[in-house]
Amino acid sequence: MPIATKMEILSSAPRVWSILTDTQLWSVWGPSVTRVESTTRFITADSRGRVRTAVGLWLPFEITGFDDGRFWTWRVAGMRATGHRVEALGDDRCRLSFEVPAAIAPYLVVCGIACRRIRALANTRC
Repeated sequence: MPIATKMEILSSAPRVWSILTDTQLWSVWGPSVTRVESTTRFITADSRGRVRTAVGLWLPFEITGFDDGRFWTWRVAGMRATGHRVEALGDDRCRLSFEVPAAIAPYLVVCGIACRRIRALANTRC
């Protein structure tokens, strides 16, 4: 059973989803990712690639669950990793959630940092 950290963000769900699925931004908001090589810039159900971790290791990933605009899950180095969910709460408000297997509950601290970074990116107007 996964456990989660959640954060409400004053931004539209599509904007947060775009940040969450843009592999070029993963190293900006993901504390444990420093670089990404992927088959697609914006992930889809068939996306695969590899991530370089904060300790310099390259690990393969594959998307294992995908509902466009709502959630995605993945496996990293063959192991079930985080789930990512965006729920619209209005036109300019949403809830971002990161889910982790209970066995890696301490990783929720890293996910909380990611939530705050995504919130900052979502509130930056281009």
